[in-house]
Amino acid sequence: MQKFLSEEDPDGLAGTVMVAPAPPERIRGVFDHVRDPQGEPFSFERLEKLHRALAPSDFAFDKLWTHCQIVARIAVGLGEHLRQARQTEPGTAVPVPRPWNGALPDLQLVAVGALVHDIGVYRIFLPDGRTFDRHRYIFHGLEGYLCLLEERCGLEIAEFARNHTGVGITRSEVVAQRLPLPPDDYLPRTIEQELVMFADKFHTKSDPPDFVSLPVAYRSAARFGQSNAERFRLLAARYGAPRLEGLAGEYGMAIRK
Repeated sequence: MQKFLSEEDPDGLAGTVMVAPAPPERIRGVFDHVRDPQGEPFSFERLEKLHRALAPSDFAFDKLWTHCQIVARIAVGLGEHLRQARQTEPGTAVPVPRPWNGALPDLQLVAVGALVHDIGVYRIFLPDGRTFDRHRYIFHGLEGYLCLLEERCGLEIAEFARNHTGVGITRSEVVAQRLPLPPDDYLPRTIEQELVMFADKFHTKSDPPDFVSLPVAYRSAARFGQSNAERFRLLAARYGAPRLEGLAGEYGMAIRK
C-alpha cells in the first residue's frame, strides 16, 4: 500500500512509540539458557573477555564494547516493550497476522547477540588500532560471523554479526549495487536478530561516538533507496524507537537531530 507523507511528517514516522532502553543490569550476568555448541552458557563477563582478546588496542576495545552494550540496552528495551504489548493485547476472534508468526523475542538471546554483533569490526581496524579501514567496512558483518564461528560460539550467535548491516541487505541489492559481498541475503532470520539490527541504527562508532535520533536514522537508511526507507518505517512501526536522552546523558554523548 502506498504511503502518502505530509509536510508535517515528511518521514512518515509520526506516532512511533518511544521506548525506554533497558537498565544496565538487564544485559549483565549469566545468560543461562543461551549456550554455545559445547553446552556452555554465555555471560557478560565471558563476552567482555572475548572482546578484549580480539581488540587490536585499548581504544578499539573501549569503542566497540561500549557500543555493543548500548545497542544491547536499546534492543532489550525494545524487546521488553514488544513482549509487554503482546501480552496485554486484547483477544480477538480473528487471528491478526504478525511478523515472525507472532513470536516473542528471547531477551537473553537479544542481549548476547547485541553484545557480539559488531565484533568483526576489530578485524578492519588499521594498524594504528584507532581507525577503521573504510574500504573494508562493508565486510565487518561477515568478518564477525567468521570470527564467532572460529571462537566456537555457534551459528545462532554468529548470525547476529552476519545479518545486522543497514536494515538488511538482499541478494538483489548486492548484485544491483555491485557490493563487494558474496551474492546472498544478509537479512535477519529471527526476531532477535531483527531487534539487534534495528537497535544498532541509533548509535554510532564515529569519533566521537554519538546517538542518532529517529528521523536521522530514517534518513540514513533512505540514502540507500526506497526499499531501505520502507523497511525502516516498518521496523519503527513494529518495535517503536528508543528514548535516547537518558542514555546520552549517562554516556556523555550527543544526539544527532
